[in-house]
Amino acid sequence: MIIYTCHGAALGVTGSCHEVECGPSRILVDCGLFQGTRDAAGANRRGFAFDARSIDAVLLTHAHLDHCGRLPQLVRDGFAGSIVATPATRDLARIVLLDAAQLQEEEARRARRHGMNDAAPAFTVDDAFRAIEALDRPAAYDTPLAIVPGVTATFLDAGHILGSSSILLELHDGASQRRMVFSGDLGHRGSGMLRAPRPAPPADVVVMETTYGDRPHRSFEATRDEFLGAVNQTLRAHGNVVIPTFALERAQDILHCLHEGIRGGRIPAGVTVVLDSPMAISATEIFRRHADGFSDAFRGALRQGDPFAMPHLHFTRGVEESMAVNAIQGGAVILAGSGMCTGGRVRHHLRHNLPRDRSSVVFVGYAAEGTPARQLVDGCRSLRIGRRDVPVRARIWTINGFSAHADAPELLAWLGDEPRPRVLLVHGEPARGMAAMRQTLLRRGTNAVCPSPGAPCRLA
Repeated sequence: MIIYTCHGAALGVTGSCHEVECGPSRILVDCGLFQGTRDAAGANRRGFAFDARSIDAVLLTHAHLDHCGRLPQLVRDGFAGSIVATPATRDLARIVLLDAAQLQEEEARRARRHGMNDAAPAFTVDDAFRAIEALDRPAAYDTPLAIVPGVTATFLDAGHILGSSSILLELHDGASQRRMVFSGDLGHRGSGMLRAPRPAPPADVVVMETTYGDRPHRSFEATRDEFLGAVNQTLRAHGNVVIPTFALERAQDILHCLHEGIRGGRIPAGVTVVLDSPMAISATEIFRRHADGFSDAFRGALRQGDPFAMPHLHFTRGVEESMAVNAIQGGAVILAGSGMCTGGRVRHHLRHNLPRDRSSVVFVGYAAEGTPARQLVDGCRSLRIGRRDVPVRARIWTINGFSAHADAPELLAWLGDEPRPRVLLVHGEPARGMAAMRQTLLRRGTNAVCPSPGAPCRLA
């Protein structure tokens, strides 16, 4: 038998985790953290719905936390196989997992200091190191790789972040065979830093993300113009620009955009730019090492110099350096994680800058329901940060064209016009992107289904 079960990102956006059973072999495609929902912390601490010891291998589409963040728990619970990923994904996943583990331990210590004596991290730094050791099998794009008996995988460039992949599975259980393709997270053409996603190959079953399945993105040129306008308007008012930033891809996109804005005279050359994210700093260094993953145009920019550099760019790794940034009353652009403001250093920058009407907070990525980012985007008048209600007087900008996710037309272009026997829709808000994409595909005569969490789906 060949059976597919979605354990995460079914009728939701995060926690991607897909189980494929093919005869005696069992693999996972991704094993990510749940984020943004009220029950995310509880969901991450609950045990898996399967025996981790029964999983033979994990195929990792990319290094975002909602796709790789539960790997430490999987290894801790007995998984002893290999984790297969592209070289760039392996390098990025290492820093993502260690950063997440350190945050988990820090939050548990803080909770215990406030009387929650039973508080424990979902996973530890030791767990993260063990998961990193299991990232021992590299995958090259476009090269079939025998994973376990009956399962061959081909990684295809997804154009989402550096090293990201769609994955084609060729499944043989002895009696039948199926071709199954997982989109992973598909990229948006955007700034042109990465290559465009490879179109979906022929397959019996397609598992496709739907984050922006209900809308198109605006052009990158219009996005860049609005972003530079927001920065300039705030700097002219002598305020700070706080940009909650995802460390992988988005931080590098924004640095490159600021670099180009300064070089083109659209932003003052003397502006102070602070990248206050140790993970984003490390990721930027990894980006420089994996130039082969970029588009031809961006590789040309790399040959001409550092496309992320600026005259007054400061990297702040230490906590004291980060806290010192709060002494800047105006004239700075501060990039800090996390992108949805659920944790990380951006929260103390928000605490200091939200009450200032001269300052701005610029969102350049997806804000999931239930997150502080979504509260600010939706116009809240105060935001709870730690144990304090912080008044919101700063201007809030939402600039969506930087998204690293494909929009609805790009999702359909990736899927192509050829008939698809079955399309399973995941990784989207059920009432928005997922529902809209399903209706679009049904009108095209495609058998489009939104699988329920944990419900097995027999493929052969």
